[in-house]
Amino acid sequence: MKKVTVAVALRESILDPQGVAVKGGLVQLGFAGVEEVRIGKRIELLVADETTDAMIHEMCQKLLVNTVMEDYRFDVEEVTTA
Repeated sequence: MKKVTVAVALRESILDPQGVAVKGGLVQLGFAGVEEVRIGKRIELLVADETTDAMIHEMCQKLLVNTVMEDYRFDVEEVTTA
């Protein structure tokens, strides 16, 4: 089995209102050094060993990621099940 971790974030050109709100909250709490906050999501998949990187890209582009507004990257690691 493989564990795939997909990190998804809004493109740099897209305003992140959630990140802006979090930054404002941090500044109000006294964390004045925060320059920018971007909020994203993390998706974890367990897939068969036969799953290729091309198949993972296809999953991301067809369902997991809004490629118009979001960028993604993924990491794959081998896992053993007991």
